[in-house]
Amino acid sequence: LRSLVGSEMCIRDRYQRRVRGSDMVRGANTKPHRLYTRGKVLGYRRSHHLQNPNQSLVKIEGVNTSKDVQYYLGKRVVWVYKGQTKDAKGSRVRSIWGRVTGAHGNSGVVRVKFAHNLPARALGASVRVMLYPSSI
Repeated sequence: LRSLVGSEMCIRDRYQRRVRGSDMVRGANTKPHRLYTRGKVLGYRRSHHLQNPNQSLVKIEGVNTSKDVQYYLGKRVVWVYKGQTKDAKGSRVRSIWGRVTGAHGNSGVVRVKFAHNLPARALGASVRVMLYPSSI
């Protein structure tokens, strides 16, 4: 075996780092991938006189027709917020999970049923529409 010098050494080190997977840790040229799309809470499902807080209306980025909504049916939605006090793990970050149940109209707005009804402070807030479970 001959000794590696200069650029050959650099190539070998880069290859070994890629194989071990430490390139991601050291800040390689790859960008992290988002597993969600952004959405906004528009309000509760309602009529002229009553509102139903058990179903929320969410506008998803890039979804403009009711045909586009078909892909998102059954996908998970999460509203992430900060609480006043820390929980047992020492974190103030909390979340409420829900699921896309159907379209609301023809403009790409979806109905979401959350595990716990969203509070009023969530109206107008951003939510994450996860790209799982996948139906493809």
